[in-house]
Amino acid sequence: MTASRNPFAYAPAPESRAAADIASSYGLFVDGKFTEAADGGTLKTVNPATEEVLSEVAVGGEADVDRAVKAARKAFRTWSALPGSERAKYLFRIARLVQEHARELAVLETLDNGKPIRESRDVDIPLVAAHFFHYAGWADKLAHAGFGADPKPLGVAGQVIPWNFPLLMLAWKIAPALAAGNTVVLKPAETTPLTALRFAEICVEAGLPAGVVNIVTGAGDTGRAVVAHPDVDKIAFTGSTEVGKQILRTVAGTGKKLTLELGGKAANIVYDDAALDSAVEGIVNGIFFNQGQVCCAGSRLLVQESVADEVLHMLTRRLGTLRLGDPMDKNTDVGAINSAEQLDRITRLVNAGDEEGAERWTAPCEIPAKGFWFPPTVFTGVTQAHRIAREEIFGPVLSVLTFRTPAEAVEKANNTPYGLSAGVWTEKGAKALWTAQRLRAGVVWTNTFNRFDPASPFGGFKESGFGREGGRHGLEAYLDV
Repeated sequence: MTASRNPFAYAPAPESRAAADIASSYGLFVDGKFTEAADGGTLKTVNPATEEVLSEVAVGGEADVDRAVKAARKAFRTWSALPGSERAKYLFRIARLVQEHARELAVLETLDNGKPIRESRDVDIPLVAAHFFHYAGWADKLAHAGFGADPKPLGVAGQVIPWNFPLLMLAWKIAPALAAGNTVVLKPAETTPLTALRFAEICVEAGLPAGVVNIVTGAGDTGRAVVAHPDVDKIAFTGSTEVGKQILRTVAGTGKKLTLELGGKAANIVYDDAALDSAVEGIVNGIFFNQGQVCCAGSRLLVQESVADEVLHMLTRRLGTLRLGDPMDKNTDVGAINSAEQLDRITRLVNAGDEEGAERWTAPCEIPAKGFWFPPTVFTGVTQAHRIAREEIFGPVLSVLTFRTPAEAVEKANNTPYGLSAGVWTEKGAKALWTAQRLRAGVVWTNTFNRFDPASPFGGFKESGFGREGGRHGLEAYLDV
């Protein structure tokens, strides 16, 4: 459509790639310096929007993980002995350096992950800094956190993070661990290692003592080596429920402390008295933010029958205005799917929705010739028996179900093996509270969705995992209490 016919047409507004300097290859960050992997193994990380190779990174094996754990154990003795006020200074420095390098980090995240630069710039990176600031404030107040007068750190924390929010998940894990006096061996996702490696350089710039933070890149075998290492005291994992179950079996009987933040199939409940314009924006943010690649995405829309047609009409009209394309363009709303493997999973589950008789509506948009893309998609005529209503798709796909009464809404919302998050849209506070109290979800948003604050705990029930990250509660997982 030409600009003369469409007064809302946008001219391209690309962010400059020059903001980020990407090396041709990266080693492992162990004991304060970058080193090659013991067996010389490497993997390529690619731009999901163009399929171009961005860099080559080392693949850590068991020997490399062992070296990183030994460095963390050695550093633990001096790091844990520091007064909390001294540890806080390092965390404050890291937070300020994240702010200072915010543009560079946002560009790196978007190039490596595929998410729109607007999300990296305005959501991910500011929250990374906020988490380090928050836990810097806790470092000298552990005695007042409610876990005893003199809580002690656990030791070495092994942390494995996903590809959907690479740097933010790193902050969720590393900031409380360091504040509590632990040292860290972190394994970033194989498809998104670049911001973790840049964070390692920030640690050096902040003067963090060698061995306190170690970054070991690699794929599944590297993560398994971290989880299984006998000298790791605590495991923190964010990722799929399937891998979470494997980790649970590995650590059973070892005495390691464990937190798991796993999959979700969140219900977004819209009552007939909701402010529908706001609700539609919340629905869009709930499922199409980060291309739906969010554990707590509102992937099931439960809408009261009396307003279902109106909501669907408003929703499809709104989706027609979303801009899919170059993630580096500041006007882009929907970026690239992170990998060919994830795109294949989304496609298979969407095809299952077609085969099982649900009605598919796809937002009108042009799919780029290169890269991994999936358009915003809505399924109606969905029942609770459909796979698209039961399984986590982890993509920009919304399943719409209806209900007549609040009790039916709660019953349908809870009819899932997951329990990570939920949303409630209503103008009546009593109805919102009644509903929230009956939902088996770790986080329930009212008249909003996907809102995060470092002071607020986050975590799930059932197959969405256990333990909490964020706020005062996030410290408990890293203290011997």
